[in-house]
Parts: sequence; C-alpha cells; structure tokens
Amino acid sequence: MTSAPGTTDRASVRATVRKHDREIIALALPAFGALVAEPLFVMADSAIVGHLGTPQLAGLGVAAALLTTGVNVFVFLAYATTAAVARRVGAGDLPAAIRQGMDGIWLALLLGLAVVAVVLPTAPALIGAFGASETAAPYAVTYLRISALGIPAMLIVLASTGVLRGLQNTRTPLYVAIGGFTANALLNFALVYGAGLGIAGSAWGTVLAQFAMAAVYLVVVVRGAGKHGASLRPDAAGIRACAQAGTPLLIRTLSLRAVLLIATAVAARLGDAEIAAHQITLTLWSLLAFALDAIAIAGQAIIGRYLGAADEAGARAACRRMMQWGIVSGVVLGVLVVAARPLILPLFTSDTAVHDRLLPALLVVAVTQPIAGVVFVLDGVLMGAGDGPYLAYAMLVVLAVFAPVALLVPSLGGGLTALWGTIAGLMMSVRLVTLWLRARSGRWIVTGAVRA
Repeated sequence: MTSAPGTTDRASVRATVRKHDREIIALALPAFGALVAEPLFVMADSAIVGHLGTPQLAGLGVAAALLTTGVNVFVFLAYATTAAVARRVGAGDLPAAIRQGMDGIWLALLLGLAVVAVVLPTAPALIGAFGASETAAPYAVTYLRISALGIPAMLIVLASTGVLRGLQNTRTPLYVAIGGFTANALLNFALVYGAGLGIAGSAWGTVLAQFAMAAVYLVVVVRGAGKHGASLRPDAAGIRACAQAGTPLLIRTLSLRAVLLIATAVAARLGDAEIAAHQITLTLWSLLAFALDAIAIAGQAIIGRYLGAADEAGARAACRRMMQWGIVSGVVLGVLVVAARPLILPLFTSDTAVHDRLLPALLVVAVTQPIAGVVFVLDGVLMGAGDGPYLAYAMLVVLAVFAPVALLVPSLGGGLTALWGTIAGLMMSVRLVTLWLRARSGRWIVTGAVRA
C-alpha cells in the first residue's frame, strides 16, 4: 500500500525542516559559546587590574575600548572569509576553500602589522583624544602599546575563525576561545601579581594568549592544507580579492559603529543617570545580540555552502527556516528580559534614578527582540551569499535615517526611552525593511564556487 501524494510531500517537508534544524543547532550553539567567550577577555583583565587601583582600571578601560573598536572594524575578515570558503565547500573543492582561507589569513597579518605600525607611535595621542585623566593616561598608554603587539594575532584569529566556519566547523573556535580565555586569566594573574608587572603584566598576558590562539588556528589550517594539497604561499591576487570582498563589509561595520557612537553621544547629553542607564541597556542589548548572531553565523556557513553547490531551493528553504528561528529566538529573549527585570536592575546599580530610566528602556529592548532576530538572520544570509555591496548600501541608508532622528531626541524633550526607541525600534526596523526587501527579491541568490 502506497502513501498518498500529500502525505509524502508533508513528510518530505518535515524531513527538510529537521535537516535544517540540525544544521543550525550544530553550528549556532558552538558559535554562541565562542562569541560569549570573547568579551570575557576584557572582563578578566578588568577584574584583575581593578585590584591594582582606580587609575589603573580607568587606564585599562580607555585602552581596551580603543583596542576593541580597532579590532572589531576588521570583523569582515571573519565574515567575508566564511562566505567565500563555504561556497567552495559547497562546490566540492576543498583545496580551493582552504586556499581562499589562507588568502584571508595573509590579509589579516598584513593589516595587523599596519595597525601596529600606526598605534605604537600614536598611542599617547589616541589616549589623549579619549580624554583620559592625567593619572590614568600613563597606564592606558602602557596597556595600549603592549596590547597592540597582539593585534596581528587577533586579526589572524578572526580570519581563521572565518575559515573554520566556512568549513562548517564551529566547534574548534569554541574550544580555542575557551582555552584562550583560561590562558589569558592565568597569565594575567601570574604576571600582574606573581611577577609584579602591574598593568603591563595584564597586557602581556593578553598578547601571549592571543598569539597562542592564533598558533592553534594556524596548526589546524596548515594541517588541512597539507591534507588537501592546498598551497600556503601568499598569493597577491587572492589577497586583493579578499580585500575587495571585505571592503563593503568594512563600510557596513563602520556605519553600524557610527550609529552606536551617535547613540552614546546623545545619551551623554541627556544626563548622568541617562548615560549610566544607557550603558547598562547597551551592555544587555549586546549580550542578546550574541545569541542572535550565533544563528547569523550558522546562516553564513549554510547559505554559502548551498549556493556553492548551486542548490537554490536549499538556500531559500534554509533562509526561511532561519527566519523562523530568528523570530522565535527574539520572542524568547524578549520574554527573558522582562522576566529578569527584578534581577537586572539591582545587579548593575542601586541608584533609583538610574532604575527609573533603565526600566522603560529595557521594555523597548524586550519588545523589539523579534525584529532583531529577523535582522540578524537576514544579515547572516546575505553575508553568506557574498552580498556585501548591498549590505554596505543598506547600512548607509540606516545611518542616514537614524542620525537626524536620534540627534533631535534631546531638543524635542525626549529621554532615554525615546532614544532607545530610535535604536531598537527605528534603526532595527529600517534594517529589517532593507534586508527583507533584498531577501524577497532573490537577487542575493548567485550560485557557483565564486560569486560573479
């Protein structure tokens, strides 16, 4: 006895959905762990340096902000490499995939050396531009100059992470991130207190941990290259291609950073309680973004592989399923934020004035999480498709809409809630519209081992 055609179709759809779910979970969960481990580096440094004194901690805060911003600007090394490598994996050409990854790593090394050459002589000026006090500035300069030596390793870690994600491997980055965090904490404690190096010991501990992480990644990639016969030599044409692919994503990242800087500047004009509440809200918003970004990372790897295999139907189906994941994840995270309010408020501060401003801002964040879920997923889908130019254009549109509205908040008598309405509401809604229109158009679907 045979099954009815409708029953067979439904069973096929369910099987496809389960397949996508397994892929998303297998890639997203380890990616989330690795993403959460990264900010723990700064937290460990802060916890250890904080016991040296307030000037040391203030110096660390300024230097760490500069380093984080400088390194995050080059996050395209991970995103562009993931998409390019995944396409070649989908096309069944592993040697070319690893070769592409090596080009990204060589680009990371060159960029890292260039940044070091700029930062070392200009460290005092950079610290001064951030308004560090006379007591904190010397510590900030010391930390920045030493930690800058680890920037090439940090960028190699970004590019190598992209290689492994493209190879559909997010477990190794998780293990490396956990190992790096542990080594960083132990080295920091030993050098700061055991060796008596103070804040310089914290910087050296971080540099050593970053180079150890980069070494582990390089061993993994080099072994893969040897196994599949891929060349390790730098290729000028390949490096240029990586840079060209990454440039639109760099523009996207800088535009997003501009949005966040404008938001912080506006919050500072609202008052001390407002900027304190804004910082707490931004911290929680960033934490929620890690969870949603894990699904986006899975999207980059999965979509790139399907397009490389010329499977348009598979790419569309995976996109639809990941959007559903984004919505559900956003709803869950929003509910968690609302439920955790009684714990969140006293955890960060006992100031009732800050509480009064923080509570409605958190509600705005909670309500808009489903929007954020879809935005992150579609961002990952288009990155996986190598649709960088459109992402750059869309983010510039978002910046053009957001900036004037946000800057008008203080003059129109709006407070922190209104500001977060422009961030989590307006800004993310405009992103949703631009990304959804692109996804719906299907123009992102370009198949083949290389996006033409």
